[in-house]
Amino acid sequence: MSPKTPLIFEIKGNALDDGPGIRSVVFFKGCPLSCAWCHNPEGQHRQAQIVFDGQKCIGCDSCIEICSQHALNRETAGFLDREKCDLCGDCLDQCPSGALEKCGMSLSVNEVVSRVAKYIPFYQASGGGVTLSGGEPTSYPEFAGELAAKLQEEHVHVLLETSGHFDRTAFDVHLYPHLDAIYFDLKIVDSARHKELCGVDNKRILENFQDLFLRSMEGGVNLLPRVPLIPGMTATKKNLVDIANLLREVGATRVALLPYHPFWIEKLAHLGRPRPIAMSSEYLERLMTQDEIAQCYLPFAGLEIVDA
Repeated sequence: MSPKTPLIFEIKGNALDDGPGIRSVVFFKGCPLSCAWCHNPEGQHRQAQIVFDGQKCIGCDSCIEICSQHALNRETAGFLDREKCDLCGDCLDQCPSGALEKCGMSLSVNEVVSRVAKYIPFYQASGGGVTLSGGEPTSYPEFAGELAAKLQEEHVHVLLETSGHFDRTAFDVHLYPHLDAIYFDLKIVDSARHKELCGVDNKRILENFQDLFLRSMEGGVNLLPRVPLIPGMTATKKNLVDIANLLREVGATRVALLPYHPFWIEKLAHLGRPRPIAMSSEYLERLMTQDEIAQCYLPFAGLEIVDA
């Protein structure tokens, strides 16, 4: 697989939470960030992965018997020794319950277009379209740009969800001209804290945000800033005040606040990955109270809070 060509780990239809109207969401595999709370951890790595769902497993052991690499063992944490696994797929074909699945499929731009094009009447009737998400679609600007261009040829609204960590030169050449809207996530303003929790500092992210937002103010692609509310991490009073101040400085009038949910924890187990050290089990599974959520809204007084 070329570094310029992504694997797609899901194409979700009938999506109502990733932009206006009824949408299809194309999830790209691979992300430059490694956020401790990542809600799509299966999208962090570029390579294909085997996913094991123990709740689906019926214990027939047919996958263990077929594995030539002896990578499957019930004594192994997570059932699969990923260092031994060569992703041959024999266990997937043998599994009758679907407990073992491959995450990451190689599709051409035309194949992706073909899969979503059948929903065009729904997009048109609802004001929807296709959302590029991940992972991080901007990690593959040529592929994502070609896909966006072909969708626009079909009069399909194209929205990009991004962490903002990308090379702006390649982005401007290949992808930006073919976008109708951008959802841009702002997580943490303090650079050191951002690197601690997201794996990289935020210098490039903040530069890209300010540049793209100013362009949107001047008639460019519409950009909506979004803030994920992660208790104790992004959802601290100081960080939210810092983000709100940043938005006011650039002239933003709208922002989306994204609620936290712990469903991604189960995805980590399916990938054979431990829970982040930075987050205790109790903390990971705790939902924010209504009062805590209300407090998160206060720093953004004067800005329109929208759904995204």
